[in-house]
Amino acid sequence: MGSIDKMIIVGMADMNVTRCPGVLTTLGLGSCVGIAVYDHINKIAGLAHIMLPDSTQIKNNSNVAKFADSATRKLIVDMCLIGAKKEFLKAKIAGGAQMFAFDSTNENMRIGDRNVEAATRILRAYGIPITATHTGSNYGRTIELYSDDGRLVVKTIGHGTYVI
Repeated sequence: MGSIDKMIIVGMADMNVTRCPGVLTTLGLGSCVGIAVYDHINKIAGLAHIMLPDSTQIKNNSNVAKFADSATRKLIVDMCLIGAKKEFLKAKIAGGAQMFAFDSTNENMRIGDRNVEAATRILRAYGIPITATHTGSNYGRTIELYSDDGRLVVKTIGHGTYVI
């Protein structure tokens, strides 16, 4: 870590990109998924905090950062605009918890799983390898994506801190 890293907060249904030494963080990922994308050559990072898997299934879809499909597309564009190269991009995903004890066979209640599946599918479609994940279970996460080396720090309450 540099002397003082620039911490940039990414809210729910929000996204941002940064160059080194910026750090992107998002708080309270429950069923939401943090899609962290990193260009290790140019040291550029992007983070989206998505709430839902698919913008085409929702009428009010003007906030592109809210959905896995549209957020991933915009994240790639925004990163490339500040110097990232698509061929160097790698991704990590975190979140997608099942926060409440619902019937897990009900498709509409599996938002966490569906968000993880959508993020994985979309990143693969763009040819971006997923190098690490910290998803599922039944607890929330706060994540920090460091633009200097692409590490993703996953903090949980009661379940430890992980670097992936």
